[in-house]
Amino acid sequence: MAEENQNKAPAAEQDLNQLRKVRREKLAELQQAGQDPFVITKYDQTHHTDEVKSLYEEHEKEILKSYTEMEVPPEPAEGAADDVVAAYRSAKKEAYNARRAVLDASPINVSVAGRMMFKRVMGKASFANIRDRQGDIQVYVSKDALGDEAYAGFKKSDIGDIYGIKGYAFRTMTGEISIHATEMTLLTKSLQVLPEKFHGLTDTDTRYRQRYVDLTMNLDSRDVFMKRSKIIWEIRNFLAKKDFMEVETPMLVANAGGAAARPFMTHFNALDEDLKLRISLELYLKRLIVGGMERVFEIGRVFRNEGVDTRHNPEFTLMELYQAYTDYNGMMDLTEEMFRHLAQSVLGTTTFKYGDIELDFGKPFARLRMADAVKQYTGIDFDDPAQVPDDAAAKKLAKEKGVEYEERHKKGDILNLFFEEFCEEHMVQPTFVMDHPIEVSPLTKKKPGYEGHVERFELFINGWEMCNAYSELNDPIDQRERFAAQDANAAAGDDEAEHTDEDFLNALEIGMPPTGGIGYGIDRLVMLLTNSPAIRDVLLFPTLKSLS
Repeated sequence: MAEENQNKAPAAEQDLNQLRKVRREKLAELQQAGQDPFVITKYDQTHHTDEVKSLYEEHEKEILKSYTEMEVPPEPAEGAADDVVAAYRSAKKEAYNARRAVLDASPINVSVAGRMMFKRVMGKASFANIRDRQGDIQVYVSKDALGDEAYAGFKKSDIGDIYGIKGYAFRTMTGEISIHATEMTLLTKSLQVLPEKFHGLTDTDTRYRQRYVDLTMNLDSRDVFMKRSKIIWEIRNFLAKKDFMEVETPMLVANAGGAAARPFMTHFNALDEDLKLRISLELYLKRLIVGGMERVFEIGRVFRNEGVDTRHNPEFTLMELYQAYTDYNGMMDLTEEMFRHLAQSVLGTTTFKYGDIELDFGKPFARLRMADAVKQYTGIDFDDPAQVPDDAAAKKLAKEKGVEYEERHKKGDILNLFFEEFCEEHMVQPTFVMDHPIEVSPLTKKKPGYEGHVERFELFINGWEMCNAYSELNDPIDQRERFAAQDANAAAGDDEAEHTDEDFLNALEIGMPPTGGIGYGIDRLVMLLTNSPAIRDVLLFPTLKSLS
C-alpha cells in the first residue's frame, strides 16, 4: 500500500505537468493568431455578479407586475403517463418563452469580468460560471450569439481563465439568473491548474502560503477578509463620530516601549544606529495628548518577537486610542459601546456564535476586580493581609497550587499568574477584569484606596484577552520609578521588560492631562466576529517558516 501511494504522487505530478504544458501551448496558439490576452490593458466592467442579480430581480418585478402568466397544469405525480408529462413540459416551456419574450424586449445589458470556475460544453450551446469579487454567476454561451470563431475559442478555454463578458441578464427555466453572452473576451490565460472543484483547497499550509489560490477557491475565506475590511472601516467610522483624530506614529524606534514583549532588532545604515520595530503604539500617542490633541487613535502594525500559535502572530494589527480628561471607567463605557456597534454593524446582530458558544454583546458587560475573580475561582483572597501578607506568602501559595513563577516575582505578579491559571477560561461572556496589580502595569495610574493596585482593565471574551486599557499614569516622578523597576527586571533577565524612555518622561514633565487609553488587537477581534479558529485564518499573509 505504501509503495502504491508513493507511485501515485509522481504520476499525479506528471499529469499536472502535462496539463500545464497544454495550457502554454494554447497561449502560444493565441499569440500566433494575434489574440494574446496579455496585451489587453483594460476592460469596461459595468457590473458585478450580485449587482446583475439584484438589477434583474427589480427589472423582472417591474415588468411583470401587470403581466398575466399563461396557465400551466399542475406538475404530474411521479409515475404519470408519458403524454401527461409531455403536455406539462410543453405548457411550462411555452409559458417560460412567453415571459422571456416580454422581459427580453427591455433587456438589462451588462458587462462583467471574472475568473471562469466551471464550464460545460454541449454542442452549439454551453454554460460557464464566472466568479468576481461579489460571487458567481452563470453564463449561457451559444454559437449563434458569439459566432463560429469566438465560440471555438471559448471551447478551448480552461478553468481559471479570466474573461470579460458582455450580454444581457435573464432567468433560466430552472430559475437561475444568468447572463446570455453576446461577446466574450479572454483577458488572462491561466497557466496553472486550480485545485479540483469539489474538494477545493483544503491543505491548511497551502491556503496560508498561497492565499491568492485560497481566495479564488474558497468563498468563505474571501468573506472573512471582506468582513475584516468592514470591521476596520466601522472602527474608524465609530471613532470619527466620537471626535477622535486618526494619526500615524513611527514603526522604527530607539526604545520599544508600551508593552511587555521582546522587540525585533534592525540596523539603520545611514545613521549607523541600531533600532527596534515597535511593539506598541502607546508612548507616541501619549506624546500627542501632551501636545493638546485630546482624542487620538491609530490602527497600525506592531511587531513582537515571540512564539506563534492559534492566537499569536509576530506581526499583527493593533488599535490604540487615548482620550484626555477621562479615566478607565470612561474607557470601559467606550469599549462596550464600540464592540456592540461592531457586532451589530458587521453581523447585523449582537448575539452570535463562536464555535459552539453563543456570545451576547447586547447585555451589559460584566465588571469584576482581578482579586475578586481569583477569590471566586480559588478561594484565595489576595486583598486579605491575613491570608496573603507578603511576597513570600504569595510564593508559598503558588507552590501549593502548582503555579510556576520566577524568583523576582512579587505578590502582585503572583496574583496575575493565579488569574491567568485559574480564571481566564471562565471569562466567556464579555467581562471587564479590573484593578490589576501595580507590578504588571508600569504605565497605569494607581487606584486610590487600593494599595498595590492600578486603574486598569482587560476585556475578556471566550476566555481570551481582547482589550487592555488604563487610567494613564501622568505623574512623571512615579513613572520614572516604575521605569526603574522595569530596568531592574531587565537586568534580572526579563527579556520583555520595558526600559526608561527619557523623552517620554520629558513629555510627562511638560504635563499630560488625566487620560484614558485603550488598546486591542484587530486580528483577534476579527477571529471572534468571523468564527475563525486561528489567527492565520484572518491574516491575508501570516508569518510562516520558509520552505527552503
